[in-house]
Amino acid sequence: MQEHKNQPLNDFIEYSHDEMLKRAEEFLAVSQRRHSIRSFSDRPVPKEIIETCIKAAGTAPSGANHQPWHFVAIHSSDVKKQIREAAEKLERSFYEGRAGEEWLDALKPLGTDASKPYLEHAPWLIAVFSQKKGGISADDKNTNYYVHESVGLATGFLIQALHRAGLATLTHTPKPMSFLTEICGRDKDNERPYMLLIAGYPGTDATIPEHALVKKSLDEIATFI
Repeated sequence: MQEHKNQPLNDFIEYSHDEMLKRAEEFLAVSQRRHSIRSFSDRPVPKEIIETCIKAAGTAPSGANHQPWHFVAIHSSDVKKQIREAAEKLERSFYEGRAGEEWLDALKPLGTDASKPYLEHAPWLIAVFSQKKGGISADDKNTNYYVHESVGLATGFLIQALHRAGLATLTHTPKPMSFLTEICGRDKDNERPYMLLIAGYPGTDATIPEHALVKKSLDEIATFI
């Protein structure tokens, strides 16, 4: 490696093989209990829970460690209403034909439609934005690298953090998502909406589509060579 400032790795914890397998199996079991739902309770969730989960997302690896992401945590009823109205307007055109027959057929087993009441009912929405320029300091204006991959990793960390904290989530990606930039007051020249996460407690009528419980086997998703 090239010469660079560094410090010893002093917080790595090594486990026995048996403990490693146990921990891996426990994480698998926890992950298997994570489900995307579309019915949320309006029960409040403390801000500090969301803050801590976003901090966890911020530990994700990123290109050149530029951390090209910004999370807007939305609790305001007025802002959530604006987002729902804008999202449903787009969704109506989507389900009325803009998506195309093949895409709509793929969604049928999930039972989704243009109605998105959870955008108002859930206590928190988290809008994830990617940044074209930035750097390790807030004032940096350098080019960011591997932006899509980096923000995808951070979003995955965030979903797992929210799940492990005891909250249910849903990923929502209306297209186009430019309305989020305006509503959230972000820089349209540098930032692009990446995803909208809904977070909160499940509603009493929350269900899981059977279609969503079908997961590919290890042989189908992995090759060992």
